Amino acid sequence: MPALPEEAYFNLAPDWVCEVISPGTARTDRAVKMPIYAELAVNWLWLVDPDIRTLEVYCLFEGHWLLEGTWKDDDRVRASPFAEVTLQLDDLWVPTPPQIQT
Repeated sequence: MPALPEEAYFNLAPDWVCEVISPGTARTDRAVKMPIYAELAVNWLWLVDPDIRTLEVYCLFEGHWLLEGTWKDDDRVRASPFAEVTLQLDDLWVPTPPQIQT
């Protein structure tokens, strides 16, 4: 973006979007928002699901989403468009409480 707009909003689509999936939003994020992002030519889409501890990375190719990779749990990730940075997935998850043995 060459300059900040005068308006209180952006009318330029981003290159990358990251959606945090929840049970209440999963259908909307996948069936409604993903096609909109493709139509707007967003190049990269990350879907983070904290419940099942996954990261899905999609890239846009000829108007369609291609799954570039799926990672889980404590995987170390180098994913586009930030492949220069290593992301440790377990830094994203709420720690699981220890099991109480009886």
